[in-house]
Amino acid sequence: MDPHNPVVELCTRGMRAEAEGRDDDARALFRQAWDRAADDYEACIAAHYLARHQPTPEETLHWNQECLDRADLVGDDRVTGFYASLHLNMAKAYADLDRPEKAHAHYESAAAHIGAVPPGPYGDGIRMATAEGLRATGRTTRARSAVDDTLADLFRSLCARGDLKALGLILPAYLTDLGTDEDRTRLVTALHMVHAGRWLPDADQDTLAAALGGLTALGEQTAAGRNSAPDGADTSGATG
Repeated sequence: MDPHNPVVELCTRGMRAEAEGRDDDARALFRQAWDRAADDYEACIAAHYLARHQPTPEETLHWNQECLDRADLVGDDRVTGFYASLHLNMAKAYADLDRPEKAHAHYESAAAHIGAVPPGPYGDGIRMATAEGLRATGRTTRARSAVDDTLADLFRSLCARGDLKALGLILPAYLTDLGTDEDRTRLVTALHMVHAGRWLPDADQDTLAAALGGLTALGEQTAAGRNSAPDGADTSGATG
């Protein structure tokens, strides 16, 4: 984004006001940005920030939808990197309205666009929030839910003992897992590294082994389903 664009400048001032706890000033600045927007691109930016300062979930959804609609109207490279965040915001808005199916659909759309987000802390945050949303809105099968429960037991034990090394190896792969084959492989690799190190207490080692076994079985089931599917059928995705 061009920092000298008047709408961007107003939004930057609004973000500064947010950071300083001046929410009323922030809302007013974002409204000025909306009123000043001269095209769909500028309106998309302003609507994104206005959505953060709405008094009801319905109005938050309205402005997030406005933002997404304007991005679609722009339709060029300027907004390509926006879509993961825009769908994530739509998903959160629907979740706040207790509409999990709509939320899940937008979490899936966010996951589909995650590759266009530049790498770095911002991209990591978008990916983690999307993965969390997919888990919360029913991404997982019963078998994957059992694996996640096993991992939750392991994380609780690691946290209680302050095992930062194990947590540092496993958590990034778990928290950014969008359910793809690549993500499952990354998580399995992290678990294998800790398991092979054999520094965990026996109980944790057994819990880790159970999670590894469950993930390996899921991978084999997915591969078998893909091999037996009719040509052209899509068996990939967040089936974990």
